[in-house]
Amino acid sequence: MLESLLAHLPGPLRRALDTVGLTPAPTPPGAPPPDAPGGVRVEEVAAFGANPGGLTMKLHAPESLPRAGAPLLVLLHGCGQDAVRFAVAAGWTALADRLGAPLLLPEQASRNNPGRCFNWFEPGDIARDGGEVRSILQMTEAAIDRFGCDRRRVFVAGLSAGGAMAAAVMAAYPDAFAAGAVVAGLPVGCATDVGSAMTRMRAAGADLSGPDWAARSRAVAPSGYAGRWPRISIWQGGADRVVDPANAVNLEAQWVALHGLGSAPTQDLSPRPGLRRRVWRDAVELWTIDGMAHGYPVALASAEPFVLSSGIDATGAIARFWGLLPA
Repeated sequence: MLESLLAHLPGPLRRALDTVGLTPAPTPPGAPPPDAPGGVRVEEVAAFGANPGGLTMKLHAPESLPRAGAPLLVLLHGCGQDAVRFAVAAGWTALADRLGAPLLLPEQASRNNPGRCFNWFEPGDIARDGGEVRSILQMTEAAIDRFGCDRRRVFVAGLSAGGAMAAAVMAAYPDAFAAGAVVAGLPVGCATDVGSAMTRMRAAGADLSGPDWAARSRAVAPSGYAGRWPRISIWQGGADRVVDPANAVNLEAQWVALHGLGSAPTQDLSPRPGLRRRVWRDAVELWTIDGMAHGYPVALASAEPFVLSSGIDATGAIARFWGLLPA
């Protein structure tokens, strides 16, 4: 997420941030994309709809063809990440194989965003039936039709800019997703352009009530929508210096209000020192990991950028919260 916004900064400031590792390494012109590790099979699908957001559709299907009625998983990468490599490193391809479910991997293009970040802050890209959220929905529909997936079991997750976009696509299409997960992301409607996105990443600000935050989600939803809202799992590192951790609290307040829940969580747990899980019935959960920087938590070390060894398998925990794995 940060990488796209850095493209708009003056050269000296950008170079200063380069020295602390906050900008992605450039890809040599004409260089081929890196091979997916572990022999993971991924297909690029060219025809899936009008694609107003100009995104690329990639699909990973398990070795055995998904049975009719299988769930569909959708994963949105962070800035500068290769969608497939991120999916492998974060355990999503393994989860898809275990569940016998297809995994949809929308991928951003540099022509849309110089840092290849999803444009989570652009009103035209998050409003229902427009821009990038529409492209993601068209890919989702194409995958459902192709594999005969259960429309009641479609799930979306994302990291950083992908996390903010996962929240946005659930807000725009609450009738299309059963649940989602946002890792190191931001609430829907907290920014409307590059400048405000930079501000909100640095300091969450906007001390709104839960209902006020919910109104920002409703603004991109179907007019007068009165149906159910997707369940949401939120993850945040306490030492994140890219996205202010207070954004996770605002996101929690937004979705608690959307679900019409009370003012206090039903559970407030500390599974181990430095790890906190706050649960609002079975609809909203917030995991906070003390000392974790900006990234996606995994149990074991990974060389993939922004996939961080934190002693917890976030993907497995998310799948359990969604009801896809035993509790």
